Amino acid sequence: MVKVVGVRFKKAGKVYYFDPGNLDIKEGQNVIVETARGTEYGEIVVGIKEVMEDDVIQPLKQVIRIATEDDQKQMEENKRRAAKAFNIALEKIEKHQLPMKLIDSEYTFDDSKLIFYFTADGRVDFRELVKDLAAVFKTRIELRQIGVRDEAKMLGGLGPCGRSLCCATFLGEFEPVSIRMAKEQNLSLNPTKISGICGRLMCCLKFESDVYKEAKEELPSKGTIVKTEYGEAEVFDIDPLGGQVFVTVDDEEYILDKEEIEEIEHSKSSKSKSRKGNQKR
Repeated sequence: MVKVVGVRFKKAGKVYYFDPGNLDIKEGQNVIVETARGTEYGEIVVGIKEVMEDDVIQPLKQVIRIATEDDQKQMEENKRRAAKAFNIALEKIEKHQLPMKLIDSEYTFDDSKLIFYFTADGRVDFRELVKDLAAVFKTRIELRQIGVRDEAKMLGGLGPCGRSLCCATFLGEFEPVSIRMAKEQNLSLNPTKISGICGRLMCCLKFESDVYKEAKEELPSKGTIVKTEYGEAEVFDIDPLGGQVFVTVDDEEYILDKEEIEEIEHSKSSKSKSRKGNQKR
């Protein structure tokens, strides 16, 4: 087992583990840590805990110190300067007529690098742009191309549900989302209905999918024969979240709660075979 703390560098960003050393670190505090990008300022979102050594990437970097007021002021100053750098970069991109959309900019905490995030339909030759930016800001320049989902995460906004985007509020990492998840939830397969503002399938299809799977396990599948107060019935639809089953009995349709039915072992296919056998005789 190894002792760690979880640090997040951006709102709804990925959580990284660090070695707390001998520091008495608590959740909610800000800390200074050493990363691959240099010295960074982050927030403790997971307090000191022990995890298996296989669950962390070795060697585990140590927290340098708990952030001070001066560190906080430096972060605020970096954000102010990054906002000015953003506007200057927009002018340079327009000057070079590059087919790219600038999304965000940020200085690393130690001021060793200025990073610009952008989206583009393909590869962009921005070598001349980097030279211009380096001449203006006198520091290392990095242009990082991101996808449309990352763009939505950075910019934020409201989803089709009317709430703030999941990716911008609490979703730390993107997970694969498939059209099958929409089918399992009986949603319209109209792209405009199941896509987020990024144009990709909505992230909520993924984490809501597990709820539907658990609910469906407690209900009979479509085509199953069940016992009801009206006699043997065939299930033609279900409402997983409502816990209801839609059945037919002698061409009459009924809506029943799951407690009002009892599943029979034979299926629709066996019943249909029986009917065909009777017709042959």
